[in-house]
Order: sequence, then structure tokens, then C-alpha cells
Amino acid sequence: MAEALKRLRAYSSGYTLTADQYTRFAWVALGALTLIVLTGAAVRLTGSGLGCPEWPKCYGKLYPPLSTHALIEYSNRTITVPVSLAAVAAWLAAYRRRPYRRDLMWLSLLLPLGVVAQAVLGGLTVEGKLAYGWVMGHFALSMAILVAAVALVYRARHEPADLGRQDDALLRRLAWVLVFLCGLTIFAGTAATAAGPHSGGEPGQPISRLDFEGAHTMDFVIHRHAEVAIAFGLFAVLFWWLVLRRSSDRRLFRAATAVCVLIAVQGLVGAIQYETHLPTELVWVHVTLATLTWLATLFCAARAIMPPVATLADVGRPARLRAVSSGRSPEAALSGGALPDSPLSA
Repeated sequence: MAEALKRLRAYSSGYTLTADQYTRFAWVALGALTLIVLTGAAVRLTGSGLGCPEWPKCYGKLYPPLSTHALIEYSNRTITVPVSLAAVAAWLAAYRRRPYRRDLMWLSLLLPLGVVAQAVLGGLTVEGKLAYGWVMGHFALSMAILVAAVALVYRARHEPADLGRQDDALLRRLAWVLVFLCGLTIFAGTAATAAGPHSGGEPGQPISRLDFEGAHTMDFVIHRHAEVAIAFGLFAVLFWWLVLRRSSDRRLFRAATAVCVLIAVQGLVGAIQYETHLPTELVWVHVTLATLTWLATLFCAARAIMPPVATLADVGRPARLRAVSSGRSPEAALSGGALPDSPLSA
């Protein structure tokens, strides 16, 4: 393995990428991995999960029949090809990036490995006739792959020397809690879907559903999902307020704001879809917003846990608030400039 990696590095030495160019590869991979989550949700919500009841072939052939459900399901499989190419490209490009960074190589390797694991799990899900455990695991693995993709993008944008450790231990710990609550909310959402009307199959197909409470299972799980989501939303607001009071990092503040806004919109969509008895279109919007909230939460946590070193020099209330109280402009506060009549300005 080590020898193969050396050969690959030697082969790639003829053509190199700058740090900015490699970051674009990472962004493309993240976008592709996000897209396949949304197309996979569309397969489930259109009842096309068993449009091709076997894997990797479809009704014994390498192409689907002219059936709506088969075409939808097979199209999602086909999308795996460009997604795989984007993931592999991010990995191979890591060898061509100059300066070469081992951390980016290992992080990017997780993407193609994740796609392969996802393809295998997808096949098992089809073979398992869309049993809710397989489907929930399939979505959970997608979220885990997005963690690696976000970490790759974030680290690719910064050199190791430019990233530090958050000095504010409270913000650092609460950022981890924020990610945990977001993940728990998404997991509860997959359980709600597993008990709801969108089994992923066509009407009449025997598909294992979550029913530990019998006919009341869906209502029970949906309410538990709502309670976890409310806890996540309240915690996100608390985190946003603490960032406002304790950090001068404007990008972290904007990231925390984005998380709060997405949660609010998600809550509104969730309430509407519950009152309208879970229409397919709104459920897909709900899944899309959940995925975007997960991405926003991961970027927010990354910024809070490992901020750029430049932001660590200014601890306390946001610069714009300190500027108002001290008489400085926000620009001067951010740059560390002293007051014109201060002894430090000489």
C-alpha cells in the first residue's frame, strides 16, 4: 500500500494544483455528495425504491424497462457514477496539490470509500425490500460522508498553520453539542419517515415499517421528533447568543445565524406538512432543508472548534459592539488598531 502511494505521488508530480484549485475539487465533491442525498430522497418519496427490485441489474438487465418507477430508481443509481468520479477526483487531486498535505489525502480518501460503502448498502437495502432499518442506515451513512466532505472543504481552505484551537472552552464544547443535537434530530426524522406513509415502495408492496406502537407509531415518533427538534432549535439560539457575546469572529456569527434561520424554516415546513398529512413535495423540501441544516451546522462547528488563528487574537464581545463602546470603527477594532489619542497609537 505504501509503495503504491509513493508511485501515485511520483506520477502526479508532473502536474500540480494550487491550494485554491484543490479547494474547488473539494467543493465539487461536497456538492455531488449532497445532490445524491436529495435524489435518493426523491426515489423514496415517489415510491420508486423497488422500481428495480434487484441490484446491480434491473429486472435481469443492465438497463431499466420503460417504467416510471424503474427509470427513477435507475437514474439515481446512474447519478452514482458522476458522484463517484467527483469523490475520486478529490482524492487524486490531493496528490497533485502543492504543497502536498497528508491530512487532505486521508480525508479525501474517505469520500470514494464512503461512496463504495453507500453503493453496497444501497444494494443491501434493495435486497432487503426497503426494510426501515436498511433505509435509515443508508441515510445515516450519507450524513456521515458529508461530515468528511465538509471537513475536507474546511481544511482545504486553510493551511494547518492558519488554524488554531478555540480558546473559549465553552464555545468549543457547545459546538460539539450542537452537532450532536442536529444529528439526533435528523435520526429522529428518519424514524418518523420509517413510520410514515412514504415507505419508498409502490402501494401494495410488502415493506417492513416501524410499528412498535401499532397504529399510533407514526404519531408517537413524529411528536418525539418534534420535541428533539425544538431542543435543537433552542440550543442553537443559545449558541448564537453566546457567539454574539463571546466571539469577534463575524463568519462564525453568520454561520450560527444561518443555522438558526434554517431551523426556523424547517420547523415551519414540518408543521405545515404535518397539518397537510405529509404531502410528497413538502416532505422532499423537509429532507432538503434537513441536509442543508446539517451542512450549516458542520461548518459552524468547524469554525467554532478550529477557527483561523487571526480570529483568536480578539476574544470577548464582537468587534462591532466593542467599537461602539470604545469609539473605534469596526474596521479598527477588527484589525486591533488603537484609538487615535491612545498611548498605544504612537
